[in-house]
Amino acid sequence: MAKKGIVPVSISLTEGDFFTLWAPGWREQGNEWQAFLGNGDDLYVFTSPEELLVFIESDAPHDLRSHPQWKEFAARDASRVVPGEDSSYDIVGLPALLAERPSYANVKEVARIFALTRSLGNVTASTPVTVFFSSHSVLANVDRGADHYAGPNGLGEWSAIGRAVLSNWDSVVDAIDEAVTVKEVDKVFVDDAATRIREAESAAEATREAEEQVAREEAEKVDPYDTSAWGIAGIDPIRITIDGRSVYTLRTYLEGQPVFLGRFGEIHTFNNPKALLRWLIEHDDHDLARASTWGDLMLGINAGETELQVHPDNFYSFTGLIEDINTSVDAVDTQQMARAYELMADAADWAGDDSMNSYFLANPRMQDYISYMLGASDTSGYVPHAPFTDHSQSWRELEDMLTRRFTKF
Repeated sequence: MAKKGIVPVSISLTEGDFFTLWAPGWREQGNEWQAFLGNGDDLYVFTSPEELLVFIESDAPHDLRSHPQWKEFAARDASRVVPGEDSSYDIVGLPALLAERPSYANVKEVARIFALTRSLGNVTASTPVTVFFSSHSVLANVDRGADHYAGPNGLGEWSAIGRAVLSNWDSVVDAIDEAVTVKEVDKVFVDDAATRIREAESAAEATREAEEQVAREEAEKVDPYDTSAWGIAGIDPIRITIDGRSVYTLRTYLEGQPVFLGRFGEIHTFNNPKALLRWLIEHDDHDLARASTWGDLMLGINAGETELQVHPDNFYSFTGLIEDINTSVDAVDTQQMARAYELMADAADWAGDDSMNSYFLANPRMQDYISYMLGASDTSGYVPHAPFTDHSQSWRELEDMLTRRFTKF
């Protein structure tokens, strides 16, 4: 069924394809109305969209001027007269559709053609058309869709529609051929109309392409992790790699403070994601359980629907840092160091102990070194210089402080 409002349509009749405007239905002053472009008893069709455009832009009278949406329709660009993909109706070709099986596409197309043809019959008061539809109640079932014909009696009913059409459709087509008036327009204006239609379609296509490009760019900005169970819960799986070994755990932030999977300063870590998920199903005695989203997250885990998904931002690798620190300042990947230091600081903050602060008080040069490497504004004028053995050893001690918090490593 065509959408409401005024739509351009292409109608295939005996003499070829014609173009007109259809107002499928609207309600006004308590009454239901439907109309085509025409005047009085005449229904106008045109041999091209250009001729249709020339006519509606002329001063020629027609009934659609009284349609409540005519002014809106008339204000659109020249492409308003070009039928869309779902606005072409092959009336003469209908029997061929019914000779095929009742697929989704075929049933939908038959329903569309019936709707337009019935409307043509009503508007033109064509007896052969109105009698055809009122005499065969089985025709109305096409509006139920292809599923209606999937049952044991479906093919039989589809065949019944085919027989009704085979016996009567020629008279229906003849009646419509006689009811329409092929309207002539001044050919002088047709070429200009064709040019304006092409320009309007080109502009519309450029707009669509620009909108699609914007949509693609916006889609690329959306991180799939944000819509995962972990992203929605705000609780992140993390993977930590130290000394060639990797462990998995969870972390979130509550009121701006880090919270790890664990209790009393001990972080529950696991050698693989499945082990972590199995443990969660059997245990709830940990600090993350107090997160408001924890229950929702566990529903998916208990149902086996949520897998461990580590976002790239939550991979923490300490690999090679000790060797790089011992080599030179330039050898150190400061981004890797910053992320590693962030993890160690988070773990100490969550544990609520002063281990790191105490360590830096006892090793002030290591604090200066990290501040310098991470670009802190106040390094008290300190500049690292070889040998770097003390710094690499101190970094190892910081790593050990972290791994001692792990339940498995």
